[in-house]
Amino acid sequence: MAAPATRTRAAAAASYNGVQVSDVGVVGAGTMGSGIAQVCATAGMQVLLVDVSLDQLRRGREAMEASLAKLASKGQLERGPAETLGRVRTSTSLADLGRVGIVIEAAFEDVAVKTDIFRRLDAACRPDALLASNTSSISITTLASATRRADRVVGMHFMNPVPLMGLVEVVRGLATSDATVAQVRELAERLGKTVVEAKDSPGFISNRVLMPMINEAVFALEEGVGTAEGIDTVMRLGMGHPLGPLALADLIGLDVCLAILEVLHRDLGDDKYRPAPLLRRYVAAGWLGRKTKRGFHTYP
Repeated sequence: MAAPATRTRAAAAASYNGVQVSDVGVVGAGTMGSGIAQVCATAGMQVLLVDVSLDQLRRGREAMEASLAKLASKGQLERGPAETLGRVRTSTSLADLGRVGIVIEAAFEDVAVKTDIFRRLDAACRPDALLASNTSSISITTLASATRRADRVVGMHFMNPVPLMGLVEVVRGLATSDATVAQVRELAERLGKTVVEAKDSPGFISNRVLMPMINEAVFALEEGVGTAEGIDTVMRLGMGHPLGPLALADLIGLDVCLAILEVLHRDLGDDKYRPAPLLRRYVAAGWLGRKTKRGFHTYP
């Protein structure tokens, strides 16, 4: 786990190949979106966080406040939480994103939802703006096809929790230009992240490897090979993982894990990616992990 990005870069208002990225838009104020907004604000950028729900915007802001306060208490913020949070504005309208240089979409992992957002962003944003998706598994080429700027559409997959995890997967769609990849790489590095480029293949690198492991852990639980605690303990103490696969699934969200596995299963056509029936039952029951206080484990 990497240390949080806390240094404000001197080039915060720089222009990259003619695209101003000192102002960033983030669509979706959930766990990932609020985390992305936070790290951008911490790096000195002005952020517009957009969500259709005022309640979700409120929760996202509260999550940022709590995260920034925790980092400040550990001496890991260059400036105070209030100053950092002051760089984040909120809105319920995509039309307000018309002046930003880059928009990072962080909506739910559903291809129809994301495609509609990209179509609307293409109409709302200035012609030279970059459109990035934090998707965990959906084709960047598919999202780009909903726009008239496929060369400026790219995957920018952050890890959860965004303020702490040091990786960003940058995913190039079929038409993504070299300039766009270079711009989002530099942006990610300004946020203190390490960039790994991945092919536009279902699940990219991270979830192509991670989700089958989580899915197999669910199958093992369903078949009674071990308890949830036992499976996670084996992977933590025996394999050196910081979290066991079932606890990690709870952190990610079981609904998100299911959505990613469905993309892998459908798009790769291999039954080894078939979601475990127990995972489907938990999602149907509303047991989604930490965010609902119950998943493979329970939470206070």
